[in-house]
Amino acid sequence: MTTSPMPQTTARRVITLFAGTTVLALGVILFAASRSHAAAPAPGPSGYRVIKTVPVGGDGFWDYLTVDSPARRLYISHATHVAVMDIDSDTIVGDIPDTEGVHGIALAPELNRGFTSNGRANTVTIFDLKTLKTLGTVKTGTNPDAIVFDGVTKRVFTMNGRSHDSTAINAADGSVVGTLELGGKPEFAVADGTGSIYVNIEDQSELVRFDAQKLTILNRWPLAPCEEPSGLAMDLKTHRLFAGCHNRMMAVVDAETGKVIATPAIGEGVDANAFDAGTKDAFASNGDGTLTVVHEDSPEKFTVVENVPTKRSARTMALDSETHRLYLSAADLGPPAEGQRRPSIVPGSFVILIVGK
Repeated sequence: MTTSPMPQTTARRVITLFAGTTVLALGVILFAASRSHAAAPAPGPSGYRVIKTVPVGGDGFWDYLTVDSPARRLYISHATHVAVMDIDSDTIVGDIPDTEGVHGIALAPELNRGFTSNGRANTVTIFDLKTLKTLGTVKTGTNPDAIVFDGVTKRVFTMNGRSHDSTAINAADGSVVGTLELGGKPEFAVADGTGSIYVNIEDQSELVRFDAQKLTILNRWPLAPCEEPSGLAMDLKTHRLFAGCHNRMMAVVDAETGKVIATPAIGEGVDANAFDAGTKDAFASNGDGTLTVVHEDSPEKFTVVENVPTKRSARTMALDSETHRLYLSAADLGPPAEGQRRPSIVPGSFVILIVGK
């Protein structure tokens, strides 16, 4: 570990204040002062650590983030709008307004379109990926939460938390092609690249697999001992799913059989999961201020490497597959406002944490 040189003003104050002390004592004081300007602690066993904090500001809660690695952009949901960050310069470069209660962002690069799920408006906003201009809105079920694009059918699917269904939208023209009942409260979803969608059913502790073209349920699998699954990620090569569970475990599931293969321990308050095909690491971002790193040793063996310290409230994230960095949203929290149960957000404290090696 290296330390930064002590500023000259600090050194002068220390020397003036302690001019009568012994050389040994002065040396100890100077060392302590230099330690106050030390670099961040060395990374742990995983190599991951918070390498930068980017202020975003603004008030209101947030949910999912989405990285567009080829375009070098990060889409950040933030209450009533989506902030867009350049992930090479780490600066905010754009904004998508009027996305009331936005939860997630899905991208269809081949169509030059993006889609936001607006939970309070019960709509999807369609926007141009190059200009960020709004192209239109689409009505959905009640409280659209997670949203995913399926490249096989060229459809976008919203997971509607209150109406317990999924709205299927033609990504090319924005028309609604159907609605599928899911039998419970859906959380995050992933597309497997072959025409199937997997979605966690939080209140039933189940995983549902459905046909993206026919809009029919293919499988419904219990996730026990996992409880209240939220985030979901997938290793497309080994057909392993990683579900973040609110009883502090990650359920690793065989995507063909629905069998729970492993349940490595994670932090508390998980809300998002990611999988890096390049490093074979699965991640769980936890509201308790940790990022759990689980390594896929083989399709049958999974090892917890580390719980990386992040920031309390940093419960959602997105992965840049090119740099292997992760981006987490967080803010300082205060006591609930009068008549509310959720904690309040300290104004102007919203940030993006960048985690890397």
